[in-house]
Order: sequence, then structure tokens, then C-alpha cells
Amino acid sequence: MFKRAEIIEFMDNSGKEIAHRIPENGSGEFRLGSQCVVRESQEAVFYRDGKAMDVLGPGRHTLTTQNIPILAGLVDMAFAGEGTPFKAEVYYINKKTFTDMKWGTKEPILFRDSELKMVRLRAFGSFSMKIVDSLLFVNKIVGTAGKYSTGDIESFLKNIIISRLADLLGETMSTIFDLAAKYDELGTLAKARFSDDFSKYGIQMVDFYISAITPPEEVQKRIDERSGMGVLGDMGEYMRFKTATAIGDAANAGGGGAAGAGVGMGAGLGMGMVMANQMGQAMAPAAGGVPVAAAAGAGAAAAVAAVATVSCPSCGKSVVPGKFCPECGKPLAESCPGCGHPVAAGVKFCPECGTKIGGAKNCECGAEIPAGSKFCPDCGKKVE
Repeated sequence: MFKRAEIIEFMDNSGKEIAHRIPENGSGEFRLGSQCVVRESQEAVFYRDGKAMDVLGPGRHTLTTQNIPILAGLVDMAFAGEGTPFKAEVYYINKKTFTDMKWGTKEPILFRDSELKMVRLRAFGSFSMKIVDSLLFVNKIVGTAGKYSTGDIESFLKNIIISRLADLLGETMSTIFDLAAKYDELGTLAKARFSDDFSKYGIQMVDFYISAITPPEEVQKRIDERSGMGVLGDMGEYMRFKTATAIGDAANAGGGGAAGAGVGMGAGLGMGMVMANQMGQAMAPAAGGVPVAAAAGAGAAAAVAAVATVSCPSCGKSVVPGKFCPECGKPLAESCPGCGHPVAAGVKFCPECGTKIGGAKNCECGAEIPAGSKFCPDCGKKVE
């Protein structure tokens, strides 16, 4: 009677196993004439007496000697007798592409940024790989393990990726503000750099993707603040706007108070000059190094209310004291005709020499010269 030969094969239902040994524990007892079935997505590495004898590709292979399996094509062999048993193992290697494998930084990568100085970056993404050299992979990675899955090697490959990526970031980038435009370029360069590390274990990296490279949350907030400053544009204009808003808010909230009364009653006439003075000093440090801009909020309304007004001698309007009238542009102060000392507008006598201000002058001949006359009406002498 003829007895059908033993059939050796492996099917991975999980889709995660990269390598599987038959038998999983110890050595198997195979017989001459055993059939080894290898599918299109697999390779089988045949070991006898601890030595790799051959790598079997897709098809049905018959073990015809004790030394090495001879590829016999698709032969369904049957033979008489039990055959000669011998110790051996077969490693089935899954040759498919393993996709959606994850990588990410456990600890932040220290990066020297040209604009933000030292920054700690976190990065994550995905990659895919497959086995291209089954014998090398078994000897270097699997060893004598009964089975080997993606979970067993993913951590090892992630460490390679993070190590090389840290070097790559330092070589190709100067600031994280350029990251958005460099994701594809970094992915291509990274894949090329990882190839040598992977190939020495019989592995090929098929795809490599960077999902994100991000700084810490605190740095992201600072970047948002910087973006906000860029949107504001000119800081002087922004401070003018904020001061005007604060003055209006103080007036509305003050109602019957001093601030509200000052803004609502007559301070509006001189508000333009006050705001100009406030903004001119907004960015300059005051005594003690404290920026004046720090007090330009609610205190601005009180400052306006506290300003006393004077009457312009030319146009007669109430204005904030100064050298020139903000309404007509003429000088607000006069000089005494007797001693030359500056006197305030509207003063009738000089506080220094007592000379009458704004009235008629007396000529050397004693005649009274009307205001505005250039010559004495009595002697005709020119008035100095």
C-alpha cells in the first residue's frame, strides 16, 4: 500500500506574523518525500542540523534527500514506506508589505532653531516595510524564535528612525517655521537614509511619512503671539488705538465722575494734543525703566480731565497750554515789551517789570502810541 507524504505549510490568519517556524518548539522530524508548500506571498528557509540548506520560493517542493531539498516543481508525490526521518526546521517568511506601522518620539528631540534658539520637538508618523532577504532576516533578527510579528520589530525600527531623523533635522533645517514646506522633502531624504540601516537586516522600507513635527505647547503659544503681533502691524498705531479706546471706555463708565465730566465737557478740544503726547512717549521708558505705555490705559482719561485750558490770544478758543495754539497755530505766549520776559496770554501787566501788556505804548516824546501803530503820531518817530 502506498501512503501519501507529509505536507508542510503555514497560513497566517492574523496578518501580523513576519516569520513562523515549523515546529514552533524544538526540531521537527521530517521524512523523505515530505511536501513543503510555499505560497506566492511567502518564502521558506529550510534548516537541517542547525544549518540553512535552501530558500524555497512559491510552489510545492519535495524533500528527496537528507542533505538538501531538491526543487521538484508542482509534484504531488506518493511513495511506499515511511521514508527516512531526519531532524529539520522550516521558517516561513511573510513577504507581503506590512503597512501602517507607527513611529514617534518618546522623548523630545533637541533642535537648535535660528529664530527660537533651543526648541524641543516631538514628531510622529507612519511607515511600511517588507522582507527582501529571508535568510538574512532569520539569521540576524528572528534567530530561533518560534514566531516573529510586527509588534516584535516595530520598536527596534522606530529607534532607528528617531535616531536618524534627529540628525536629518539638524542638517536640513534652520527654523521650525519652514517645516510645513519641507515635510515631503524630509520624508524622501529620511527614507533614503534609513535604507542602509534596514537593508543590513534583510528589510526594505517601502514608504515613510511624517504626520507632524511640533514644538511644546508653551512654544506654540509664543508662536501664536508672534503671529498676532505680525497681524497688528505698526505697534505705535496699535497703542494709539488702544489708548483712544481706553479713553472712550473711561468716559462712558465715568458718567458723573471726574473722568467722565472732563472728557465730556471740554477736554475733547485738547484731546488730540494729549493723545499725541501720550503716544509719543508710549514706547519710551519713564524714570525707573517702566514703559509709559503701561499707564496708557485707564489713567489716560484722568490725565485728560486734569489738564487746565487757556485762551488763545489770536483765535480766543480754550486750548491746552503749550507754545502754539492747536487751533490756529499762532503763539500762545507773549513777550514783555519792557524786559522781554515771556508772559502768559491774557496777562495785563508783566510779573517781572510791571510794564502794561497789550495796551498803548509811550513814545520818547511822551505821546501815547495806539496799539498796532508803527510811528508816533506826534513826532513821527518809528516805534521799536
